[in-house]
Amino acid sequence: MNTTQLIRTAGVLGILGLSLLFLLGLSAARPPARVLLFLGDSITAGYGLDPEQAFPALIQEKIDSRGWNFRVVNAGQNGDTSAGGLNRLDWLLKNRVDVLVLELGGNDGLRGLPTATTAKNLQAIIERTKAKYPDAKVIIAGMKVPPNMGGDYGRRFEAVFTDLAKKNQAVLIPFVLEGVGGVRALNLADGIHPTARGHKIIAATVWKFLEPVLKKSLPGT
Repeated sequence: MNTTQLIRTAGVLGILGLSLLFLLGLSAARPPARVLLFLGDSITAGYGLDPEQAFPALIQEKIDSRGWNFRVVNAGQNGDTSAGGLNRLDWLLKNRVDVLVLELGGNDGLRGLPTATTAKNLQAIIERTKAKYPDAKVIIAGMKVPPNMGGDYGRRFEAVFTDLAKKNQAVLIPFVLEGVGGVRALNLADGIHPTARGHKIIAATVWKFLEPVLKKSLPGT
C-alpha cells in the first residue's frame, strides 16, 4: 500500500470513527423511556377492538406527538377483577413503573363483590407498586355500576375510588367512562364495551388528568 492509499484509508477510518462516536453520543444523551403502566380490565385491554384502537394506544399517540419520552404498557386483561390485578402485579413490577393508571374494580361491581374487598385489593396494588418504585405516580380511574345494583351499593362502590385517591394522594379520574357508559352508539352490541369511537372519548378523558402528571415528570420541571 502506497502513501496515498494509506492517507485515504486513514481518512475513511477517521470518518467512521467520528460517526460512531456521534451515534454513541446520541444514544447516551437520550435516557431510557419512562414507563406508563395501564393496569386494568377489558376496558383497558380494548375488548373487541384492535390493540391500536384501545385508549392506551391512543394515549401513546398523544405522548409521541409531543415528543415526550414515555412508553405505554397496556396491562389490561379481559374479565379481570381487583384480586386478579393484584395476583399478577409482581410479574408486572419486574419492569420499571413511573406512572400507574389503575383501572380495576368494574368487574367487582358487576359481580356485587363487597366494596371493602375491592378497596383492600386496590390499596394493596398501590402500596406494592410504591414499595418497589417509591417515586411512581398513581392515577385512579373511577368506575360506576349499573342502577340495577342498587343505590346504596352504587354509592359505596363509587366511594371506593374517591377514598383511595384521598388516602394515597393520587389523581382521581371520577368516571373513566364519562360520556361513553350507557350510550348505545358508543358501545359494542353487548352494551358494556366501548367502540373505537368510544375509546377516543375515553382517551380524551384520561388525558385531561394524565397530561399534567406527565408534564411534572419531564426533565427540568
